[in-house]
Amino acid sequence: MSGLTLPVAQAIVAEAVSLARKLDLKPLAIVVLDDRGAVKAAATEDGTSLRRYDVAHGKAHGALALGLGSRSIGKRAREQPSFVAAVSHVVGGALVPVPGGVLLKNREGRLLGSVGASGDTSDNDERVVLGGIEAVGLVGDPGAD
Repeated sequence: MSGLTLPVAQAIVAEAVSLARKLDLKPLAIVVLDDRGAVKAAATEDGTSLRRYDVAHGKAHGALALGLGSRSIGKRAREQPSFVAAVSHVVGGALVPVPGGVLLKNREGRLLGSVGASGDTSDNDERVVLGGIEAVGLVGDPGAD
């Protein structure tokens, strides 16, 4: 059973959206997955393009599937494109190798799930995800370049 509760997942989404509005970012889609990869909470702001939810989900799902923040998956895609392409195929395409997919952990380092966002630049997507996670007292691992 996941340690991630629905109220916490919803709070992550709300805090990430709030931060995005404070920063005047483009409209976002945000997805929170539990440690099984099931959608725990999601929101798509008014004005997002059609497939933003799918991209946000792919960032979060890819991070969870490989145990790496999507920033690290992007690095791996540059170094080992065939590997990342193969994994993307295995997971049905739900892997987006750019920043914005963050592993979600508790303070003790236990994996609770992942969070993905899409709609602005990948760096800004990652920024609001990390802000939402931090606001609820949890730890985000975006990976490294």
